[in-house]
Amino acid sequence: MTAPEFSRTERIDTIGEGERTIAITANEAERAALAKRFDLVSVDRLEAQFAVRRDAAGVVARGTVRAAVVQACSVTDDPLPVTVEEPIALRFVDHEPDSEEIELDPDALDTMVFDGASIDLGEAAAETMALSLDPFPRGPNAAAALRAAGVISEEEAKPAGALAGLKEALEKRLNRS
Repeated sequence: MTAPEFSRTERIDTIGEGERTIAITANEAERAALAKRFDLVSVDRLEAQFAVRRDAAGVVARGTVRAAVVQACSVTDDPLPVTVEEPIALRFVDHEPDSEEIELDPDALDTMVFDGASIDLGEAAAETMALSLDPFPRGPNAAAALRAAGVISEEEAKPAGALAGLKEALEKRLNRS
């Protein structure tokens, strides 16, 4: 496995039960490598601030990831500037959680497995940034480009065959009631 492009490790033996604040920022080379990894035009800024502490189950990290990226429109390839301000709440554990374990508690933390010696806050921030982005961004020219290519919108599409008039018939029936 290759090393993450934006790695900021914290040794577990430096993290206690009291919260400690850690701020991280990606440099220009790291941002360029992340842009390539996540297929972005650019990553202009990536930073995060975490409050970390140990507990009985591992290490808890809460904070905020902030980024400024440029994505390409999925239709036209036009550059689309995007800002990210995403809360993050993780529990780093030194073993893979049971696959049958399902947490539905709204306060439940996402888990990341670590090697038992250190956690990587940089990789956590990079993944959080990437997951917060729209996977199919569309710019202001996307609708016109799709129309020019002959692609119709869902609103313009009409049901065909036996179902063609079903919606209108149901609306008429409901209006009579």
